Amino acid sequence: MSGTRVVAQGTFDLLHPGHVHYLRDAAEYGDELHVIVARDVNITHKAKPILPAEQRRDMIAALEVVDEAHLGHPEDIFVPIERIDPDVVVLGYDQHHEEAAIADALADRGLRCRVERATAREPRDGEVLSTGDIIDRVLDRRSIDGTTG
Repeated sequence: MSGTRVVAQGTFDLLHPGHVHYLRDAAEYGDELHVIVARDVNITHKAKPILPAEQRRDMIAALEVVDEAHLGHPEDIFVPIERIDPDVVVLGYDQHHEEAAIADALADRGLRCRVERATAREPRDGEVLSTGDIIDRVLDRRSIDGTTG
């Protein structure tokens, strides 16, 4: 698959093994993985992130599997995808987007690329694969022992 460009996208707040699995899975679809990190203003389906968008992007960029990390566009989520011009867009296994709707929106913009769905990853040995669950665990543990820092 020479020269196949792949896009993955997400919030990536409080990076965890589920995020790493998603990005490794997405990278398997091609040769070059671009990751678009959502800006806070575009996140309407769940709580706003804990970490700023630039910090989340920098964490994603530091992962070996990622060739390039981008911030999303504040008004139009498809602008970075148009700029990257991928061959494949890989959605996270639990992302709220429907493959067919994304494929239609891409086609409406003249982008000819496949839309795939990443596989799920089951937690191992007490791993937490959800930012919300990480936050809940921190709050539970901090309220039990009374520590703060």
